[in-house]
Amino acid sequence: MSFDDLKSHNGRTYTGMPVGRSHHWVYPNGTWKEEKVSPDEWRIDFRSVKNRKEGAPPGSGAGEGSRYHWYIVADQQAVKLDKDSYETHMYGCKFKVGHMRPYWRKWSYEYPEQRSYREMVISILERKLAQLRSERINEEVLVKV
Repeated sequence: MSFDDLKSHNGRTYTGMPVGRSHHWVYPNGTWKEEKVSPDEWRIDFRSVKNRKEGAPPGSGAGEGSRYHWYIVADQQAVKLDKDSYETHMYGCKFKVGHMRPYWRKWSYEYPEQRSYREMVISILERKLAQLRSERINEEVLVKV
């Protein structure tokens, strides 16, 4: 089946990569994996070590072994350069949903009297949705590439 052939998923007709197929993109300092799960949805997984451009000031920052859990809402735009390469630009926002100190056994949202991970993410999405609905969005600002 070719890329431009008409395909169907759950009663919806589409073209492009078949649902269920996946890509594996390698970035200079990371690995990006994606799997198409519906005509317009991909499941993504990105792994990388990030290093400060300039060293942290003495005595600052979290202790070694600290962990953070973020929820990311982002836009990604990509330009195909050749058969194997894309230039990609991702921008958006990330939200802290939890943290774990090196000596803790659980994430902060797993302790009593804390909002659960699920409650935190629902709250983030509800806030962003309300913001989108209430703001007058300048379409030129949204188009970056």
